[in-house]
Amino acid sequence: MKKRHDIIVIGGGHAGIEAAWAAASLGADVALITMSWESVGRMSCNPAIGGLGKGQIVREIDALGGLMGLATDRAGIQFRMLNRSKGPAVWAPRAQADRDLYPLAVQELLSTARSLDIVEGTVEEIIATPHLDSEKSTDESAVSTSRRIKGVLLTDGRELLAECVIVTTGTFLAGLMHCGLEQTEGGRVGEPGAKGLSKCFESLGIELGRLKTGTPPRIHRDTIDYDVCDAQPGDEYPTPFSALTGAILQPQVQCHVTWTNNDVHDLIRSNLHRAPMYSGQIQSNGPRYCPSIEDKVVRFADKSKHQVFLEPEGYENERVYCNGVSTSLPEDVQTAFIREVKGLENARILQHGYAVEYDYVPTHQTKLSLESKLVGGLFLAGQINGTSGYEEAAGQGLVAGVNAARLLGNQKPLILGRDEAYIGVMIDDLITRPPTEPYRMFTSRAEYRLLLRADNADERLTPLGRSLGLVQDDRWRVFENRRKATLAVTELCSATGIRASLSRPETSVKDVAEVISRGSNRTFCIDAIENVLTAAKYAGYIKRQAKQIERFRKLESFLIPNKLDYHSMANLRLEARERLGAVSPKTLGQASRISGINPADITVLWVHIASLKKQKQSPQHMSPEVLSSPK
Repeated sequence: MKKRHDIIVIGGGHAGIEAAWAAASLGADVALITMSWESVGRMSCNPAIGGLGKGQIVREIDALGGLMGLATDRAGIQFRMLNRSKGPAVWAPRAQADRDLYPLAVQELLSTARSLDIVEGTVEEIIATPHLDSEKSTDESAVSTSRRIKGVLLTDGRELLAECVIVTTGTFLAGLMHCGLEQTEGGRVGEPGAKGLSKCFESLGIELGRLKTGTPPRIHRDTIDYDVCDAQPGDEYPTPFSALTGAILQPQVQCHVTWTNNDVHDLIRSNLHRAPMYSGQIQSNGPRYCPSIEDKVVRFADKSKHQVFLEPEGYENERVYCNGVSTSLPEDVQTAFIREVKGLENARILQHGYAVEYDYVPTHQTKLSLESKLVGGLFLAGQINGTSGYEEAAGQGLVAGVNAARLLGNQKPLILGRDEAYIGVMIDDLITRPPTEPYRMFTSRAEYRLLLRADNADERLTPLGRSLGLVQDDRWRVFENRRKATLAVTELCSATGIRASLSRPETSVKDVAEVISRGSNRTFCIDAIENVLTAAKYAGYIKRQAKQIERFRKLESFLIPNKLDYHSMANLRLEARERLGAVSPKTLGQASRISGINPADITVLWVHIASLKKQKQSPQHMSPEVLSSPK
């Protein structure tokens, strides 16, 4: 059987969900291929969404019309705004979700998408043709591709045809799980990996790498002594992720915190020879920012304890996720060290921790649009690009879905700037600094985080989403009403004389609300007051950051000619030639962020490009960007 679609999405994880939804929202005929409909939206690791840097991404996905925020609001069982004691620039929403309710929420939302088919099956091969139709892409680097997507072949013999394929395979690409000496093929417990696709990528000339991640034990909730653990409640008034959610009304659950101790650490040290990471069984790199408990004990030998967050996996789910003790030690060692932790002396492990190795595509082979440089119409999103985390995957999925749909319409790709979104920071980082370990978003990665706040994601991106066709009428009405409310508060602050006090640290939302309510005999939305107060307190910093962005945009607007021969530039260092040639940056700004490129290299590059342009036109007709150095 052969069936034609516009776009095929491989994988029903968080990247695949957003990719399929975005592409279908833009009118494309989409097929989402998954091993089973029930597994769509499944949370392989901790059932939690958001956190530092990650919560901002979820808000951006929502502002652009995506699903993750809506699904989290429906399935969340504990909501917390992290970093409340600090400034709004680093506030980060986080929610513990119900493992069973979250995929149900996702599946219900996906079922409302127009022109989206769910196909159960496993992809054996990506079919590509060597013929390049260069007119189908407006991306200048499209000429570097030597093949074009034709469709996919499933293991049962079915062939699906499409002009674009988006691969979002997560940890399933040649996935191999480790628990002590035991090795099992698969992307997560109980589910097989995708072996054929790795060979397919290699046949397409795409280089593969290998990464590793891990997961901790899950224990039975009734075997924990909560009285000796520290309670960690959610917020009294939960803040939703989605602008479409009026309020979080479902009951909140408590999480708890306990600690490892020297007995735990001694037990782990004495069994390091049985740990796959230390026995040589695992060769690939894992995430430094989220190390296993084995790594913590070795790398931080001076620490006598490490936190263990006990996070329920759902209202009715008996499993508790032991966040902080990811491990691939043998089962007997896991059981022993868990029972040395305070409050877990009688713990019963329901699922032991394990590490998983998987193939990924190093991102020097990928464009900023997330389209492959080697195969036209092939897009990559999620852990296949070297990232970790549901949120990072979902942000890439949305961008890949949009750009696949825009490629079909011969439209320019959506490229989010570093000054526009955390999603833009992430993708730019991936392309200019290809990861050698799983990439995770942090607020510190964003140069302009004062502007990229969780509270203003809709202001930054909803108009863009509307212009792309992603934001529908209901979301747009909510956005316009919020904008009107903020304007009304701003005007009343000026009329009542409190505007001069807004920038003072001691001025609170309550102070502003009392003054403007007396002045108008009206009540106002707390969100609108917070927006005005935050803008006032950050005004000076934002003004300075705006100047930095202006300089940044000059570099970003200085285009590098397509197919520039870096190896012919004698004044450029050999390392710089190799790195620039591998990435093929579009602008001087992008070139300046490539690992190993220094300011002197950028100057040499600028002079070379300027001289090329002088050969084509006289100086009096050259633009200011060419005649002056973009400092």
